[in-house]
Amino acid sequence: MYITPKILQVRTLDDYKIYLIYETGEEKIYDMSKLLNTSKFYEKLKDKEKFKKVKIMGLSLQWEDGEDIAPEILYNDSILASKK
Repeated sequence: MYITPKILQVRTLDDYKIYLIYETGEEKIYDMSKLLNTSKFYEKLKDKEKFKKVKIMGLSLQWEDGEDIAPEILYNDSILASKK
């Protein structure tokens, strides 16, 4: 079983994207827009103010109403952020 790296920092970006910094030093961006449009579980997060209230919980993220994402999906389906 593969364990994903720990998330050290999280912040929301425009267009329902999430910027993540992992303990490995990787900076990644996860796009939540597809989940928001295909799953009722995440429907409340279409409210941008609710979406912005994301917090690190264990190896993943969680929102105030209990929405979360499997850590392996969050890590594997995110893209590396380009450094400027």
